[in-house]
Amino acid sequence: MTLPRLAVTAGEPAGVGPELIAQLAATPLAADLVAITDRDLLVRAAARCDLRITLADDDGSPREQRTPGSLRVRHVPLGAEEIPGRPDPRNADHVLATLTEAANGCTAGRYAAVVTAPLQKAAINEAGIRFSGHTEFFAEHAHANVVMMLASPELRVALATTHLPLGAVPAAITRTSLERTLRILHAELRGKFDIAAPRIAVLGLNPHAGESGHLGREELDTIIPLLDRLRAEGMMLIGPLPADTAFVPAQRARYDAVLAMYHDQALPVLKSEAFDRTVNLTLGLPFIRTSVDHGTALDLAGTGRADPSSLIAAANMALELVARRGTHLSSSPWGEERGEGPILRKTP
Repeated sequence: MTLPRLAVTAGEPAGVGPELIAQLAATPLAADLVAITDRDLLVRAAARCDLRITLADDDGSPREQRTPGSLRVRHVPLGAEEIPGRPDPRNADHVLATLTEAANGCTAGRYAAVVTAPLQKAAINEAGIRFSGHTEFFAEHAHANVVMMLASPELRVALATTHLPLGAVPAAITRTSLERTLRILHAELRGKFDIAAPRIAVLGLNPHAGESGHLGREELDTIIPLLDRLRAEGMMLIGPLPADTAFVPAQRARYDAVLAMYHDQALPVLKSEAFDRTVNLTLGLPFIRTSVDHGTALDLAGTGRADPSSLIAAANMALELVARRGTHLSSSPWGEERGEGPILRKTP
């Protein structure tokens, strides 16, 4: 058996991404890891982590095993040599080129999935390029409607809106947009996570889910009518639930995933209890994309002390999804039967 080829993008060159990739390469993960970034950047990152890694140019040939510490590279040159902790807008084109190569490679079948390290959105925007995030970039590239989900072995949270100012959220939540999001989420819970009849908890937008209209009418005018219509089609939808009580243990047993109305409504709960085991993935793409659940950690960049747990979890989830796509695995910490945590498969 050949190993699945995972494209791994390094994100912001001045952040912790390159160091996390060096640490990922040092694990016995049973994947053909292809780092899409600048070769010399990886060499410097490995040195900062006091790691020895072996780099080889990616020729696309199949690989049956990988020695820990080995890494293939699809070289994309930097615009300017990185200074850890100090993002440089001159590297914006480099970052976008790595994402484009990853997306094109997945579409063409060169990679089984893409795993992304964190990037610095501000540095790209400061270069004069409008950019709101990985999720939106891949959606536009694939001409797809997508949903952002963050998942730990204990909890899955999807978002009705992503990187929007809070004041823009209410107008962005329409029956059309919510229906599209719920249909994607429902289909991907069935297809990617092998949940035959997904139970989805839908949060209200307002405190106390609107308090029967006394704290806002979005629930009455938009959310409830849509949920009722989709329930009539057979979807198992719970809510709208008040966000302040939706995550207590007694409630969690009732659902397989949560749909939150905006970014900070639910993600603090998830990250506070499973920060090093949470994975960001994009639902609705024609390829598999997973990512870390944290930012560039500029204060840690260059120290070699950044924790690679989330990137390792993201790579493991990518492998799980690749395997399930072909064999529909029934037992997985990411599926209905939840385990102890991410699995590191040993190289044969």
